[in-house]
Amino acid sequence: MELIQDTPDLSAYLAADEVIDHHHPLVRDTAARLAGEAEDSYAYARLAFEFVRDTIPHSQDSGDLRVTWRASDVLEQGTGICYAKAHALAALLRAEDIPTALCYQELDVVHGLVAVRFNGAWHRQDPRGNKPGVDAQFSLDGERLAFTPDPQSNERDCPVLYAEPHPVVLSVLKAAPDRPYLWKTLPTSL
Repeated sequence: MELIQDTPDLSAYLAADEVIDHHHPLVRDTAARLAGEAEDSYAYARLAFEFVRDTIPHSQDSGDLRVTWRASDVLEQGTGICYAKAHALAALLRAEDIPTALCYQELDVVHGLVAVRFNGAWHRQDPRGNKPGVDAQFSLDGERLAFTPDPQSNERDCPVLYAEPHPVVLSVLKAAPDRPYLWKTLPTSL
C-alpha cells in the first residue's frame, strides 16, 4: 500500500497543536529522558514507541474508564485507547524533530496508528499495547502492527497520513464522558 500525505508540507508533521502538544512540559521532560537513553534518532523512536506501548495501558485492557485525547493528558493519566496512545507517541516523536503522521485502519471500528518518516519513507507503527494475540513491534523493515485487516470483512488499511487527528476521531474522543460511552460511539469508517 502506498501511503499518501494529506499535505505535501513535511513541517506539518512536526507541528504542535491542542492534541499533539509536544510543547507541554510533561511531554518535553519525557522526551528528554528518553533521548538521554538513545544514541541516535532511530533508537529514540524505538524507545518512545516502547514507552507508549508498554507503560501506558490501553484503557480497555486495564479497565480504566477515563477517556484521554491530548498527548500530555495521556502521559499524565497513564491511560488511553489506540487514538490517544498514537497522539502521545506522535508528540514524543515530534518533540525530537521526527516527522510523525497519524493514520488509521478500518477494522470493526477505526483503529489509530502513527507513521514515522526515516530515510525518505514512512513507516507505520502501532503503539496500542500488546496482550495475548497482539504483538506490535517497532520496525523500519516491514510492518509489525497489532492487527491485519481482513478484506473479506470489509476491513482495510487507510492510506492517508494525517498531520492532525482525523476530525471524526477527535470529535468522538472529546464528546465521551467515559470509555463505555466512547465504545458506543467509535467510528466504523472515516
